[in-house]
Amino acid sequence: MRLAADHVRVRVPATSANLGPGFDALGVALELYDEVEAHAVSAAGAVVEVAGEGAEAVGTGEDHLVVRALRLALDHVGASQVGLRLTCVNRIPHGRGLGSSAGAVVAGLLAARGLVADPHALDDEVVLALATRMEGHPDNAAPALLGGVTVAWTDDGVRATRLAVHPDVVPVAIVPPYELATRTARAVLPTHVPHEDAAFQVGRAALLVEAIGRRPELLLAATEDRLHQEYRRGVMPESLALVGVLRKAGVAAVVSGAGPTVLALARRTGTATDGSPATDADQSIADAFGGHLAGWRVLPLAVDTAGGIVERLG
Repeated sequence: MRLAADHVRVRVPATSANLGPGFDALGVALELYDEVEAHAVSAAGAVVEVAGEGAEAVGTGEDHLVVRALRLALDHVGASQVGLRLTCVNRIPHGRGLGSSAGAVVAGLLAARGLVADPHALDDEVVLALATRMEGHPDNAAPALLGGVTVAWTDDGVRATRLAVHPDVVPVAIVPPYELATRTARAVLPTHVPHEDAAFQVGRAALLVEAIGRRPELLLAATEDRLHQEYRRGVMPESLALVGVLRKAGVAAVVSGAGPTVLALARRTGTATDGSPATDADQSIADAFGGHLAGWRVLPLAVDTAGGIVERLG
């Protein structure tokens, strides 16, 4: 397949997976975005310029995750590999459980979609499958691609669908000043869990679909988890302590993805002076820190409904 463009721009949202009981299945897209501009050039290899989150730690050539995903997509559709010049503006925190790696993968795959002559060869089903191949699971890739709240699953392939989201639901990301590798957070999970806990988890995951779509007053009960969070206390004690304090105050707080960010599924009460959503969790979050954030960031973020976007330029 030939290329039909040589300059594209991609925007992908941050994501939060699990949402408590929906381990490796549920995720939400958030209005916090990474942007990538990709140029196909005649010179061999790849050159990547990065500004923002993680700029000092990511690769600047063929080892960059966006480049790797883009090249995987070109190979998948039989397009010729080309030289690449990428400019990345990162706003999604790295190593915090907000889907930075899934965002990079989806950005690379969508950039390839924008470059090739037949974008339908890299439709959402194909992109989700390729992203899952790189990520290992689709819980972040699905909302990064599709937007909204998604449930993803595998059978003979990878599937995902969007769920309804009540307009009053406002995710609030509470981001710590330190990172935690996903492999570290996964390494502490047990191979087996009690049948009672598994049954509990199924019920709460089902309830979460109803709570997030139609009855946000049920979110506190619907976000209870017995499958992964408590097992991770040893590698993110501050995050789990914050989850406990907020839940005791009635806030539907969970670990975001593999952590260590804490996500509160709050309810909108109005608009703050800075234009961000005001929520019923704001005072409880402020009380939990006692006026001293100590490097933590509190980010009220609306649910992104667009997902990943690619446009051809020039």
